[in-house]
Amino acid sequence: MFIEILKSIILGIVQGITEWLPVSSTGHMILVDEFLVLNQTAEFKEMYFVVIQLASVLAVILLYFKRLNPFMAKSREETNRTWAIWFKVIAGIIPVGIIGLLFDDLIDEYFFNWQTVSVALIVYGVLFILIERWNKNRETKYTDWDAFGYKEAFKVGLFQILALIPGTSRSGSTIMGGILLGTSRPVAAEFSFFMSIPVMFGASVVKMSKFGFAFTGNELIILLIGCISSFVVSYFAIKFLMNYIQNNDFSAFGWYRIIVGLLIIGYFSFF
Repeated sequence: MFIEILKSIILGIVQGITEWLPVSSTGHMILVDEFLVLNQTAEFKEMYFVVIQLASVLAVILLYFKRLNPFMAKSREETNRTWAIWFKVIAGIIPVGIIGLLFDDLIDEYFFNWQTVSVALIVYGVLFILIERWNKNRETKYTDWDAFGYKEAFKVGLFQILALIPGTSRSGSTIMGGILLGTSRPVAAEFSFFMSIPVMFGASVVKMSKFGFAFTGNELIILLIGCISSFVVSYFAIKFLMNYIQNNDFSAFGWYRIIVGLLIIGYFSFF
């Protein structure tokens, strides 16, 4: 049991870091599990990998609690702006909500493997680098939340559909989608964070409903440990990313993705 708890702590740490950095948390979790091999049922692990992502999202709620709570606003103007953020979030999650519900089982069956993860890491790593080079001299259209409208929110939500494929990165696809549309990095990153709240709550409810809420004592401990470590690490990972993007682009993450993708292919081809 101690070893399983230790594995869950490590998986939670990996999840907490990679959920917010544009390197694909689900992809890294699948790969780490290839080596750690969490000794639980396939049904439990399918649910576990989603629910500890929800724990990461709770860090967003903590960090942005005042920004996201319309009842804590100090003026009517602030209240209206907060509600506007939530309405934009709803506009952004509509595409992934529809596609995710329709194809959830197919995605789990055919794409949750190291082959898909490695290819997605490399392909989107190359795209990150190319997009950043193309974007260097472009003018930013949407520099604040007032300028970032509902149409832009929906378009960024379309990019989030790409993240249903493991190895893509939900934060990476949405932030880069925002940048392609001319959104500033801070606004694109925050919008990505905020969209994760309803998306991961919804995904967790779906997965836990399929699992049946019937946990053994050991399963519950493993899940709670993974959630706690994911939450704590996420808190610091979000702060790091928001500081990083003030003066840096995502090219370094693109190169990281390419290297990791190639290492994965090399490892599984020869071992």
